[in-house]
Amino acid sequence: MKPRVLVTRHVYPAAVAILQEDCIADYRDTYDVMDEAALVKRLRLAKGVVCQLTDPLTAAVIEQCPELRVISQVAVGHDNIDVAAATARKIVVTNTPGVLTEATADLTFALLLAAARRLPTAERFLRDGKWQRWDVDLLCGHDVHERTLGIVGFGRIGQAVARRARGFSMRVLYSSRTPAAPEVEQELGAQRVPLDLLLKQSDYVSLHVPLREETRHMIGVEQLCQMKRSAFLINTSRGPVVDENALVAALEEGLIAGAGLDVFEHEPRVHPGLLEHPGVVLLPHVGSAVTSVRSLMCALAARDCAAVLRGERPQHPVNPEVLG
Repeated sequence: MKPRVLVTRHVYPAAVAILQEDCIADYRDTYDVMDEAALVKRLRLAKGVVCQLTDPLTAAVIEQCPELRVISQVAVGHDNIDVAAATARKIVVTNTPGVLTEATADLTFALLLAAARRLPTAERFLRDGKWQRWDVDLLCGHDVHERTLGIVGFGRIGQAVARRARGFSMRVLYSSRTPAAPEVEQELGAQRVPLDLLLKQSDYVSLHVPLREETRHMIGVEQLCQMKRSAFLINTSRGPVVDENALVAALEEGLIAGAGLDVFEHEPRVHPGLLEHPGVVLLPHVGSAVTSVRSLMCALAARDCAAVLRGERPQHPVNPEVLG
């Protein structure tokens, strides 16, 4: 008998077709999110689940699903999944890295430019009928060309952002646990420095780290105070990497010039202080929101889920120790 796989929410059709080749797909073609109780009820007899960042795959949920063998996440991040609990139960967890690198890097640079040049403010000014004439200092923003970009986290996406920065003749600093290969540093013109030096010297600080215990609130009061008053903070990684209360205070006190944010500490809730500040560009977590990319992410999650249930090694295991 084919194994049962729960697809928790709406996905692109290719993913369901892939699953149906080897599995019985229990597909919830809806945007509604299940709470833990509803998820357990639907998942209890399933061998696999294709899930999204909104799904609470907690230790309590995992414990109540004895048949579960694989959790396939349609995302790179997996902080909604208790990976340790899954690993203890020998459940494989997979994600979808790589395919969204270029789209997220594009979005990062779009946020940087929008924040620096005050584009949302300028558009609202025009749409509200306030544009009456050209003035020499009308909606003036900040330079990007030949300024310093500090990249925190220098994996695939961080390096892709650095590659775009070269087109703007920017000086690129980066901070990471491990150095990039010398040839990568040379290609991208990037210099590895300690985080505190990066914060002090950068005109734009862009965050590209995964959410772990050591990265939660890695940008807080102390770090924001080290930044230039003319600097901008860009975050397309995970919301809790930034202490939002500290960020709002820094913006209100003029410690930094502005921010561009695609992710938030308590999504989908956004801190009121961010909503009210004119120097902040806000987006609803759309870093990988390109049709081709999202479709590929769904298909990749489905393939890895089916592979595990066939007894094969998935392409992107988060906890490879389970596979032996």
